[in-house]
Amino acid sequence: MEDLIKAFLVGGALCLFGQLIMDLTPFNITPGHILVGYVTVGAVLSALGLYQPLVEWGGAGATVPLSGFGHSLAQGAIESVKNKGLLGALGGGLEATSVGIAAAVVFGLVVATLFNPKG
Repeated sequence: MEDLIKAFLVGGALCLFGQLIMDLTPFNITPGHILVGYVTVGAVLSALGLYQPLVEWGGAGATVPLSGFGHSLAQGAIESVKNKGLLGALGGGLEATSVGIAAAVVFGLVVATLFNPKG
């Protein structure tokens, strides 16, 4: 139960922070800006070694949001550089996240096929 509460707090804080940025900044910040910002910040914090402690404490609350995707990209690139050299940085992040990306595409296709999207 404690893990669920931690995940809820971390994931909720990340969502709250993004919403506050959109609502309180004088710029026209869109959800797309938040998406790109979270992936970038997650990758940078991961590369600096600052995101892993959040993952260890918050679990899925830190790995499921977009900042967790950036963390996975960065960790994949770092691991690939260790194994394959500098050229590993080009594909390591995609290799580490390819299963999740493929699942999102397949499940999106299945849902779009089964249901009539209104948009």
